[in-house]
Parts: sequence; C-alpha cells; structure tokens
Amino acid sequence: MSKLWQIPDTWLWTTMGNVAEVVGGGTPSTKNPKNFEGSIPWITPADLSGYSEKHISGGVRSISKLGFEESGARWLPKGTVLFSSRAPIGYVAIASRPVTTNQGFKSFIPAQGVLSDYVYYWLTLAKSHAESLASGTTFLELSGAKAALIPFPLAPTAEQARIVEKIEELLTVLDAGVEELKTARKKLLQYRQSLLNVAANGGLTEKWRENHRIEKNGVQLVHDVLNERRSHWEGGKLAKITEQGKKPIKGWQKESPDFLRPGMANLSQLPSAWEWANVQQIVSDERHSLAIGPFGSNLKVSDYRDFGVPLVFVRNIRSGNYGGEFTKFISQDKAKELNAHSVVAGDVLVTKMGEPPGDADVYPDSQPLAVITADCIKIRCNEALMNPFFLKIVLNSNIGKRQIGPMTQGVAQKKVSLGRFSNLTIPVPPVDEQKMIVRMIGEAENNIRAQLASIDLSLQQCSAQRKNILRTAFSGQLTPQDPRDESVHLLMERIFTQKNSQKKVIKSRKNKMKKEVATVGMKLVDVLSEAGDWLTAQEAFHRCGVADHASTAEIEVLYAELRTLDKSNRLSVEPVVDSQGRKITDRIKLVG
Repeated sequence: MSKLWQIPDTWLWTTMGNVAEVVGGGTPSTKNPKNFEGSIPWITPADLSGYSEKHISGGVRSISKLGFEESGARWLPKGTVLFSSRAPIGYVAIASRPVTTNQGFKSFIPAQGVLSDYVYYWLTLAKSHAESLASGTTFLELSGAKAALIPFPLAPTAEQARIVEKIEELLTVLDAGVEELKTARKKLLQYRQSLLNVAANGGLTEKWRENHRIEKNGVQLVHDVLNERRSHWEGGKLAKITEQGKKPIKGWQKESPDFLRPGMANLSQLPSAWEWANVQQIVSDERHSLAIGPFGSNLKVSDYRDFGVPLVFVRNIRSGNYGGEFTKFISQDKAKELNAHSVVAGDVLVTKMGEPPGDADVYPDSQPLAVITADCIKIRCNEALMNPFFLKIVLNSNIGKRQIGPMTQGVAQKKVSLGRFSNLTIPVPPVDEQKMIVRMIGEAENNIRAQLASIDLSLQQCSAQRKNILRTAFSGQLTPQDPRDESVHLLMERIFTQKNSQKKVIKSRKNKMKKEVATVGMKLVDVLSEAGDWLTAQEAFHRCGVADHASTAEIEVLYAELRTLDKSNRLSVEPVVDSQGRKITDRIKLVG
C-alpha cells in the first residue's frame, strides 16, 4: 500500500477500492434518438467542464429507460462521488440525487462510515496520483481496477466530519477572494475593450484634436491614395489600348475598379477630419500586400522542419506570442515557394477562423521573416494612409467585430473569406492622430497588462493555497485528533464485513436469477408457443404465473427472457393502440 506522506497514528492508509464500490458507466447507441428521449439523469465529463459546484443533479442530456437498458450505465445513489476517468482525468462532483453516467467516469459509492464530502475533497487533491495510475497512448484513461488503487487516507468518521467542516470554512473565505479577483479581471478586460472602441471612433483623442492643427486630414489622405491609384490604372489601360492600335471608346474610364469611398451604412459617425476606407484601399501597392495563408495542399505537415523559416498559426495571433519551443518551421526553398504568404515586422495579422474570427495583431520587430498558415490573413499597410498598430486597434474594436460577425460563414468552423474581409470598412484619421491613438492605447495597455499579471499571480497563489489547505487537511494537521473517536481499524473491519456480506448477497441473487431464468424462460416459451397468436405482454406474464404484485426480481427474469428471445429473432412485438392511435401496451408473439 502506497503511503504518500505521514498521517496520524489514528489514521490508516488504504485504497479507494477498500472504502468504496467503484462503478463505471455507459452510453446508449446514438443512432437511436429514442435512447435520449427520457428523464433519467445522465452525466458526461463534458458536463463537469467549467463546473464549480460540489453537487450535481444531472447533465445536459438525459436518457430513456430503453437507452438505460441498452447501455452499460448503472443507477448511482445520492452521495456517489463522480470522478472522470478520461478526457480529462480528475473532474469531481457529488450526486445530489440518483444519477447515471457515461463510461467517462469511475464513480465511488462510499461505504458506511466514509463521508462523501471527505472523499470529494480528497479526490480533488489526488488528481495527480490518479493520473499516475492511468494508461493510454492517444489519451490517458483510468480503468476501474486502477481507480480502486488510488491511495486514500482513512480517518475516523467523526474526524472526517470535522475536517470537512474546517476545509469548507477556509475555502469559503478563499473562494470569496478568488471571485473578487475574477471580477476585477473581467472589469479590466471590459475596460480594455471600451478603450479600443473609444479609440476607434475618435473619442479618445477629442481633446487632442482641439489643440493640434492638422496638415492633411483623413479625407484628403484617402482621396489622394485613391486618385493616385485611379491615375495609375487609367495610364496602364490607355497604354494597353494604344499598344493594340485602337482608340479609347467613350466612357472607358467607367470600367475602372471601384475606387470610390465605401458605403457607410450602419457605421458610427466619425470626426470631420476622419474618412472611411475599406481594407483593400488601405493596403500597400506592393504585390501580395493582402493575402491569406496557403491552401492545405500547398503546405502540409510533411513540410515542417525543426529549423528554418518559422510558421505563424492562429494561436500565435490570438496570444501575441511568436517563436519559442513549439514553433514549426519550413525550409528556405519552401519559404521561397510560398513567398506570397510571407510576413515581416509591421504586417497586420488577422485570424480568419474562430468564434468569431477577426482577432488582430501586428507581427513584431523582434521576429524574422515568417510564413502564415491556412487560417490567417496578412495585411501590409500603405504607410502614407494607415498605421498598422491603429489598424489592429480598429479590427479588435466593435467597429471591426460588428462587421466581421455577419461576414462569417461555416457550420463546424466559422470562417471569413478574403473577398468578404477585403470589404471591411476602416476609419482613417490623420496620420499624426493615428500615432497619438497608438501611443495612448500602448500606455494604457501596459498598465492593464501589469494589473492582469498581478491578478493572475494572485489567482495562482490562491490555487496553491487551496492545495496547501487540502494537503494539510489530509495530513491530519488541520484539525486535532480526538481520542474518543471510534478506532479507524474498527471502521475498516466493519467496512470489510459489509463488503463481504454484499458479495454473498450478490452471488446468491445471481444464482437465484440463473435458476429462475431457466424455469420461467421455459414457461414463457411454452406460453407463447401454446397461444400460437398475439398476447399482450401483461397477459403473457400472467400466464407465466407472475401476478401484478410480483417482485421486481421476478419481473426482471421475464424481461431478461424476452430480450433473449428478441435477440435470437424469435419474438415479434407490435404496439396496441386505442381508437385515437395512442399506444396502450405491446403485444408479443413467438416466431420461427
């Protein structure tokens, strides 16, 4: 028996299998919707993801009696401690009423004298010990046999109660502090978002505009760039017409791409010195200034290398972290082949998938040339028109998010195409005002990050303190021992006696069931054979000698025989309906 640490002499190191019954779960076939059209509470590990309550009464879905009978699920009594055994290991909750689970749990029904709350708190601490017993290549899974081997520090029952009371007293105070920290963190993130929103619509620099003269406003900037592009397009088009020996036809300029200012429907009012432009209009004239990552066939996992030119993934853009030990690379030759998808410092990177997509970041100066992957967008800004850091602010503000949402398509994965994204509308302030906004947001962001880091550190310390409280509790140091408590050895002896008695009862029941199935099964077959026609299930049971007041065990014997006949295709079942087509009961007939 593994002894994890020193415990009081009045305690005993044992295993979960010695103090509780270990029970698995099951899942009915998802191909039959009727399996999930019931009211039997059914819990999966997903139901405990993010679940912070100690007790649970059910999951998102319930199963029917049919689904229960066809699955390996078992009824678990109130007080059972549910423990997820895979994906992931270690979610814990106490059943507040009888429930069932899927096979993702190894649940513990504590023996008399072992408190559910005591087991609950122990298992929240013992996650790492449970993981060490698990096995698996794709993901770790804890078998029932291994779950039974989880070490357990058994204290006298009365002391278990005192320990639980003290743990909850301390954790109540700690959890209140955690909630305050989480609230503060949430408010900081809301403040950050509100700053971006105010910055993107001109509110942040309202006083700055009053005190600064603007040489060229956003309207002039946008129109200058668009006029220059129009002139360039017209010159190229005219040269091509002349080269072909033709004369320009009347109105040929109308064939030009749409260089007019974009529509402003549903967009906020801008300061008078600002102008609207779309993404396509604010990019550089360099080739591939607006691009997405390569399609799957052009960049495969087999192209990845341990060194070379780094790749940028969606996760890098979302986190703002580039480089590091998890970076993937491609060869220099492959990077040249994917030159259209290369990024350099100052490029704005945007996620084109997500819930919703549209998170933006600027590729930092500290990183080398890289290549974006499939679900990323690259924007190389026209420096005379758009500051990349200001563009990042806009895309992450409500102005960007409200436009990207409706552009998103897809069921399994939400994505926005480059074509739709290129029409996203961006406010364009004067260049100096863009710089000021970037500076002000940068200063505020540094302050916010420092506060968030402080909050995160405090949350980590709270998590460590929680573990310390539990470790102290299960070392016997949180509450004093009382010599008047019943000996833990007597408790253990009583538990073993109880478990042995249960085993004898179960064995006796199994033997009785086997005999009854053989006897009643013949009677049932004989009854159906003798009838030679349809009988209601109730009539068939009566002819077998099972009365209305029969015990559950007697009825279960016949149901077991019915299932056996049905699986061997010797039973035909039809519903009996009333005059309005409502099902009353079933009728059965022997076939074959």
